[in-house]
Amino acid sequence: MQTKPAADRESAARHEQDATPAKAMRDLDFSTILDTELLQNQCDAVAEANRNRPDVMRSDLLAVLKKASTEGRQRARAALAADGSGLNCAYRISWLQDQIITVLYNFATAHIFPQQKDKFAVTAVGGYGRDTLAPGSDIDLLFLFLPRPAEETHKAVEFMLYVLWDMGFKVGHATRTVEECIALSKSDMTIRTAILEMRFICGLQRLETELETRFDKEIVTGTGPEFIAAKLAERDERHRKAGDTRYLVEPNVKEGKGGLRDLHTLFWISKYYYHVRDQAELVKLGVLSKHEFRLLEKADDFLWAVRCHMHFLTGKAEERLSFDIQREIAEAFGYHTRPGLSAVERFMKHYFLVAKDVGDLTRILCAALEDQQAKSIPGLTGVISRFTHRTRKIAGSVEFVEDRGRIALADPDVFKRDPVSILRLFHVADINGLEFHPDALKRVTRSLALIDNRLRENDEANRLFMSILTSKRDPALILRRMNEAGVLGRFIPDFGKIVAMMQFNMYHHYTVDEHLIRTVDVLSEIDKSRSEDLHPLANKLIANIEDREALYVAVLLHDIAKGRLEDHSIAGARVARKLCARFGLSQKQTEIVVWLIEEHLTMSMVAQTRDLTDRKTITDFADRVQSLDRLKMLLILTICDIRAVGPGVWNGWKGQLLRTLYYETELLLAGGFSEVSRKERANAAAEALRGALSDWSQKDRNTYTKLHYQPYLLSVPLEDQIRHAHFIRQADKAGQALATMVRTDSFHAITEITVLSPDHPRLLAVIAGACAAAGANIVDAQIFTTSDGRALDTIHVSREFADDADELRRAGTIGRMIEDVLSGRKRLPEVIATRARNRKKSKAFVIPPSVNITNSLSNKFTVIEVECLDRPGLLSEITAVLSDLSLDIQSARITTFGEKVIDTFYVTDLVGQKISGDSKRANITARMKAVMAEEEDELRERMPSGIIAPAATRTSPPAEKKADSPA
Repeated sequence: MQTKPAADRESAARHEQDATPAKAMRDLDFSTILDTELLQNQCDAVAEANRNRPDVMRSDLLAVLKKASTEGRQRARAALAADGSGLNCAYRISWLQDQIITVLYNFATAHIFPQQKDKFAVTAVGGYGRDTLAPGSDIDLLFLFLPRPAEETHKAVEFMLYVLWDMGFKVGHATRTVEECIALSKSDMTIRTAILEMRFICGLQRLETELETRFDKEIVTGTGPEFIAAKLAERDERHRKAGDTRYLVEPNVKEGKGGLRDLHTLFWISKYYYHVRDQAELVKLGVLSKHEFRLLEKADDFLWAVRCHMHFLTGKAEERLSFDIQREIAEAFGYHTRPGLSAVERFMKHYFLVAKDVGDLTRILCAALEDQQAKSIPGLTGVISRFTHRTRKIAGSVEFVEDRGRIALADPDVFKRDPVSILRLFHVADINGLEFHPDALKRVTRSLALIDNRLRENDEANRLFMSILTSKRDPALILRRMNEAGVLGRFIPDFGKIVAMMQFNMYHHYTVDEHLIRTVDVLSEIDKSRSEDLHPLANKLIANIEDREALYVAVLLHDIAKGRLEDHSIAGARVARKLCARFGLSQKQTEIVVWLIEEHLTMSMVAQTRDLTDRKTITDFADRVQSLDRLKMLLILTICDIRAVGPGVWNGWKGQLLRTLYYETELLLAGGFSEVSRKERANAAAEALRGALSDWSQKDRNTYTKLHYQPYLLSVPLEDQIRHAHFIRQADKAGQALATMVRTDSFHAITEITVLSPDHPRLLAVIAGACAAAGANIVDAQIFTTSDGRALDTIHVSREFADDADELRRAGTIGRMIEDVLSGRKRLPEVIATRARNRKKSKAFVIPPSVNITNSLSNKFTVIEVECLDRPGLLSEITAVLSDLSLDIQSARITTFGEKVIDTFYVTDLVGQKISGDSKRANITARMKAVMAEEEDELRERMPSGIIAPAATRTSPPAEKKADSPA
């Protein structure tokens, strides 16, 4: 029986729990993976049978080795499904690879290059050197040569490498003498790390032994601080590239924060500085407690299991745990749906908790290194400075001292004497602008049991917490440190429930706890007047917010009830009501917090999915808000919430919608809402545009400012109105009936395409179809009609290229596609069909199609709201069906929330009336659901090939169809 020391854990599939079971150390039986002796005999038989046919010999050898490798990996996969242990799987595949390389070495030195036996050593480096290998991992090999190796030695190595490459492996390799390895290790930290992990596989073992001995003596001795500094700097750079948070909802299991590479860094530092071969020795050295070592084992095993499942599932070295595979991996782990949380969300919560454990272990090891005088690592920043033990007192505190810009404990028993000091540590760090000594955070993590109900109800503890939350300095930084140390979830148990909780959608980029802390960060940014350019209105309003504490509490708690069966806004308000009393808020403050949490999605949804030029939209919203104070706070909360969802979610268009909704509602709540005031504001906007065109002739200024109706003037920023005016005048001078204009915005990751065209009932369907045909996904659309019967539509499409020049070329291509389809030069059904054939359907998300038709949201129009899974071409298909149904789209809101689309259309029938008949409404619903579900629809095949629009055929739409007159 062939065995290797390894670790096993019970499968999560069998026990269905969110904590990894403890692993039982035992010997693995590798005989089920491969019969090495049989394989060697088969290879020798191939050599004997083809002694005079080298080409046949090589192809037959390749076939035998490939079969052994494929079958061995299949058995390793079956074993992973059976015992659930990722490390065991990695050990099995590593062992299998060892045997194949050894058999190949024996074959090469026995039958091809017989003079080269024991003339070189084959060693594993990198992760393979640690005895672990994922199914799709590179095979990193170091071939060690004697001084002045013969030409035949190089040829023997080449033979081995070519066979491995032909087997389909990615082989990273180096061929060096021991002397070359030592010389390169002195200057190259990557090579030094590789040799640190070197492991003998086969060949001349004394070369490996010699290198190991000299490496320890000549390289490692006395260079611990230098190596640790380099490894921690590498870690920080890697985190920066991967996204400097361990709470990204599609994490990189290998390179991301809290992933396997962080554990590898701990291994490298431990081995280099403490000279340990087995991490279990860190317990004997007092670096880790037994509990912490078990956490390390569990984390390592779990992350390896995830990585192996990913590689097996995708058939490649996939390191990103993407939405597409999360469901299947959750199923492989045996997770089941529970009330409020799906199976995949429970699995991902487990993943993020493990990533947090890795962060804790990193912090603990850094603290131990400080104690050993290996390095000075301020807080978690990884900034390296000379080691010194000088500390100084902190004014007003006897429990804590300052150690080179970091807060540290004055003595180890501070928390035991007074558990309130756990909160005080973070408060003192905040008011003094100090980072945290890793030893202080280690002691916090080890003292979490002291945070009990008595501490939670302690007035001083709650006062300290409120001071941290509402700090004018950097509350998000302190809250994040509290969360990473486990304090936030213990002090507020309801917050603990959403720690590491992900939401299985493409809209939210972070776990719920990370999102909440980022929301506080945005609020703090606005509070300190650092967002005037991005949020001018919020920046102006926040200075007049009376209940600042209430706003901060509402922002921190607005999603605290995610993952429950009940609506999280309602449940969250109930949680907040209890917590507000504990935090010391007044009854009035509590009521505003409760209301804000109940309504925290309302303003965003109204602004993005309703027609803000429709009076009914504003009156309905004002009825829910009821006061100016509430309106101001809800606006700020909404901005913080959207901004903290993830990069690229917030853009200027959303900001403009929110400001428009605020101003319209403010007028009504202040008693000034009337058609006169709207007209005055529209006239003022028209005058502003006229003034901005001061270098134009009087005639042109009059012509181009009278083109626009009130909806345009009240919702489009002046700078865009100016661009549009130049664009329209240029098209008119060139005699263009159809024209497009493009620009890109790398900061918001969108590209804007403006289309000028004669108006037509199917115009939006054709534009959307042309975008789909060009591979552009519309994320927003602004639809306006001019007073001379033309349409001015601005669409935002997802950006595809990082480089602006590349993206502008792409946008130009999309613009030309729109012009070609509108002019009839290309037929829309054909170009869409070509695109659809190449479309890969998303299997990760399921959103049942939903259609809501109501006449109560507008006094003039029927509002049709559709919700379903987004896909290229969807908007085109939906608007084409609306046209088929003889519905006139007066305005539209196109809103994308990740993979989900919510499109709202304000429509009338062809004579300008609302849709009233039940049968007609039922028909609309059925047709819309059919198109959203991608069912066949013969009527939909009649989509126009284009719109021929010479200037002579232009007609102005009837005046009574307009919601407003031109200003």
